[in-house]
Amino acid sequence: MYVYVCVLMDLTVIYFFVCFLYFPSSAFVLDPAEEYRMNHKRRGLALIFNQEIFYWHLRLNTRSGTNTDKLNLIKRFEDLGFEVKAYDDSRRADVIQIITEAADANHADADCFVCIFLSHGQNGHIYTYDDKIEIQDITALFKGDKCQSLVGKPKIFILQACRGDKHDDPVTPMDAVDSKIANETVVDAGVMYTLPAGADFLMCYSVAEGFYSHRETVNGSWYIQDLCQLLRQYGSTLEFTELLTLINRKVSQRSVGMSSDPAAIGKKQVPCFASMLTKKLYFRPKKGV
Repeated sequence: MYVYVCVLMDLTVIYFFVCFLYFPSSAFVLDPAEEYRMNHKRRGLALIFNQEIFYWHLRLNTRSGTNTDKLNLIKRFEDLGFEVKAYDDSRRADVIQIITEAADANHADADCFVCIFLSHGQNGHIYTYDDKIEIQDITALFKGDKCQSLVGKPKIFILQACRGDKHDDPVTPMDAVDSKIANETVVDAGVMYTLPAGADFLMCYSVAEGFYSHRETVNGSWYIQDLCQLLRQYGSTLEFTELLTLINRKVSQRSVGMSSDPAAIGKKQVPCFASMLTKKLYFRPKKGV
């Protein structure tokens, strides 16, 4: 009997070893409630590139209202504990240098990284003052082989820009009434949908692919307005992708009330996000803060 038990135990050990070797995922039980570790010394760096004006040869409209977006974002992300660095009307070379330096920096004691663009965009690019940058070239700098200190940590990119040349038509639900906006609503030029390769990226877009993104000339863009409001209310308590879903709902309830383009009156907008996160993401207050 003793020999039989020993042989059985040996076979069990071999079985689990083989399972781990050939089917490693089956050797672990996934915890659906697992969260990113957010108890590092620092919350992390948040870069904001705010583009209001552009070199004349680009023939891009001035983005009135974007400075309101910038100031609101600075406040909200500082409240979440980020070290925020904001740059206005930067040239392409400067943007590349700043982002490259951020990717080369040591983030070992940081929870995560955030990069925000407030600009025009088109065909997978985002515009700087004098040129355009491919979004995938930006995100590639933060992949694991290039930025090892952010491996396994959330890398969040927020892009306020259009992604097409169509207005979203309104569909009025039976139990909802859209509010009207007092100041003029304009649009940003478009940016195509792009995804980085690799885990732990979160791409947040102000609008779904193919549609205009609306910006008020006084209050700032719809998406950033609602993002900042909901970050103020729920940023430290709600799981972040759930917060983004709530932002989708809030923006979708808006409609264009005043615009120099009569065809835009009553039009809608719905943001979207693409998540490659592997765990739940919370920005709970740090102890002692």
